[in-house]
Amino acid sequence: MTEYQVFELPNGIRIAHRQVTHTKIVHCGIMLDIGSRDEKPHQVGLAHFWEHMAFKGTKKRKSYHIINRLESVGGELNAYTTKEKVCFYASVLDRHFDKSVELLADITFQSIFPEKQVEKERGVILEEMSMYLDAPEDAIQDEFDEVLFPNHTLGNNILGTPKSVKSFKREDLQDFIAENMNTEKIIFSVVGNITFAKAKRIAEKYLSDVPATNKQQIRVKPDLYIPQKLSISKSINQAHVAIGRDAFDLHDKKRFPFFTLINLLGGPGMNSRFNLSLREKFGLVYNIDANFTSYTDSGFLGIYFATDKSNLNRAIKLVDKEMQNLREKTLGEVQLRSVKEQLMGQLAMSEESNQGYMMVMAKSLLDLGYVDSLQDIFEVIQNITAKEIQDLANEMLLPEQMSMLTYLPSES
Repeated sequence: MTEYQVFELPNGIRIAHRQVTHTKIVHCGIMLDIGSRDEKPHQVGLAHFWEHMAFKGTKKRKSYHIINRLESVGGELNAYTTKEKVCFYASVLDRHFDKSVELLADITFQSIFPEKQVEKERGVILEEMSMYLDAPEDAIQDEFDEVLFPNHTLGNNILGTPKSVKSFKREDLQDFIAENMNTEKIIFSVVGNITFAKAKRIAEKYLSDVPATNKQQIRVKPDLYIPQKLSISKSINQAHVAIGRDAFDLHDKKRFPFFTLINLLGGPGMNSRFNLSLREKFGLVYNIDANFTSYTDSGFLGIYFATDKSNLNRAIKLVDKEMQNLREKTLGEVQLRSVKEQLMGQLAMSEESNQGYMMVMAKSLLDLGYVDSLQDIFEVIQNITAKEIQDLANEMLLPEQMSMLTYLPSES
């Protein structure tokens, strides 16, 4: 497996490539540095609406032809929207690579947003909203963003609001793209058994004619964080809880040590401190996790779990106790080594996903200008000390600095 290579087209679009020789599948995608945080107040949800509408018609294809183009050869075409990115991507047998690049370029840059399709997709997205609202474990995480980032676009729901989605017109999509499109902040990312020369040649074939644009985003950093507590009554069976606070941005040197701390506390391993306590020892939850998300200028820590209402206070106290233990007790040498080994193993396994690496490569180049090698990350992790972790616990895991959003079962 080779390390990544990068080539820039005259219009500023960069091609990022990594050859993997043991696979017949190519994963490729076009990632744009445009997300829901770039929306104006009347545009909330528009980046996600664009993601949907890109599949609904281009200058030379109708919706059916877009959907069928790769599906008919066993491939997949998809897209997603985050707070800071929109990505259109495909996975195909390597012999259909040319076909996938042509289609991705078509839906990304040549969509026409037919009015009838706008009306139809509006209904689809409203149903998507209802689906999330019916799932409290999803809804609480979206609503917690607003608690952590009030009156800021990072706090907005990526899907938008029913009111905003009902208001969108074809012209709104065109305006949003025109206001934010910057070809210098677009990455075409490829991972598979394709040579760099072939990736360059095909990317030039379909992407070099994209007009160069240089719309400069002005992203406003969130205001000073103020902890908040909020409780909402809902027609649900369990109490759902989100606990967290602001955290480090992508450029902060404390990011990796803090990620290590949070992985120990509530990462995906069944041996996380939270899981061992709240599930394995006391049986109060089915699942509990903690995650740390970084943005270009901010970040947040989020802890999520659900429990019977009668166990709510006890569960919250146990969460506080585990954070207190990390503040007061320094990890021993064996514990620290185990924490590092677990994290490095998890990261190595995640890199085994070629599709995942394709996306990571694009995002890293947009946000940082480079892609850390696994070995570079391992070196950073190996140099983390027990004192760093304890110091971060005392800086970041203070109860009085935590916000909390709780969904409580209604009495009825």
